[in-house]
Amino acid sequence: MDRFHAPLRWEDRDVIATAGSQDGLSKVIEMSLQKGDAIVVADPVYSGLASNVRPYKAQLISAQYRKNGLDTVEMKDKLTAIWSSRSKDVKIPKILYINPVANNPSGHVISDEQKREIYEIACEFNLLVLEDDPYYFLGFQDELPKSFLSMDTENRVVRFDSFSKIFGGGLRAGWMTGPKEIVRIVEMHMQVSVLHASSLTQAIVLQILEEQGWDGFLDYTKNVKEFYRKRRDQMVALADKYLTGLAEWDVPEGGMFLWVKVKGVSDVLAMVMERGLKKDVMLIPGHAFMSDPTKPCPYIRLSYSLVPMEDVEKAMQRLAELIKEEQAIESQK
Repeated sequence: MDRFHAPLRWEDRDVIATAGSQDGLSKVIEMSLQKGDAIVVADPVYSGLASNVRPYKAQLISAQYRKNGLDTVEMKDKLTAIWSSRSKDVKIPKILYINPVANNPSGHVISDEQKREIYEIACEFNLLVLEDDPYYFLGFQDELPKSFLSMDTENRVVRFDSFSKIFGGGLRAGWMTGPKEIVRIVEMHMQVSVLHASSLTQAIVLQILEEQGWDGFLDYTKNVKEFYRKRRDQMVALADKYLTGLAEWDVPEGGMFLWVKVKGVSDVLAMVMERGLKKDVMLIPGHAFMSDPTKPCPYIRLSYSLVPMEDVEKAMQRLAELIKEEQAIESQK
């Protein structure tokens, strides 16, 4: 953490190993939320967070991703309205959740400048920032970005990191950095749930890191990033070839996913979950990533992480056929 983020005031912070970043995130959510609480998110939002807060019937106060990044004006306006009205319908939020590098599902990367704006908003409205950043090393920019943790002067950032996206998902190895009081409560939670993050997994990761050294680790992560960048380029080229005119998308700035808006289809749920499966095309409907999953949604998430590119081309052809059929069904309604 010192090497990549150099957080201020280490005497007020601590680090704990977790079973992947999701493990730490879920435990902080459990300690922080009560039924009906509000939480500030970017829209689209990571489905794991949405699932995590659903049992609390949490209200998601969302700001949209636009062409130039996250709409911080929308975020501040909504928070100002909530604080001004003090309505009983919406509780004053105490948490801001953000997936800053290679947002899952959209692939957006929040710029360092926007991070400073968001951090200032968090300070103004007294929000605990949950920085969920498992794709930190998989942003396609030349330089590693600044983190919220690195600019945290008020000890209000809890950061979640992971080796799963660079060494292997099955390792379930991650860590959490944040205020000592919060880390201590997570540690106590672990003692009565999983006891501790797997010692075997920690030993494996430590052995890899010691053998690589700092320079070797950075070279390795650059190679992993380049692997996904090439697959991103291939996926986008196939989308250009088969989906032009049928859908629209932004080129992902990192990660493993292409976030696609289907044209002429107001709601993709039946297309994906019924007709798509019959064509052997497996997609994730955008509903899973929206702040309000009950509303009609025209988005789908495609993945370029594992499937061989020759199979992706077949899938794109099938997807194009599926969209055309769905558009025909929609036009008859």
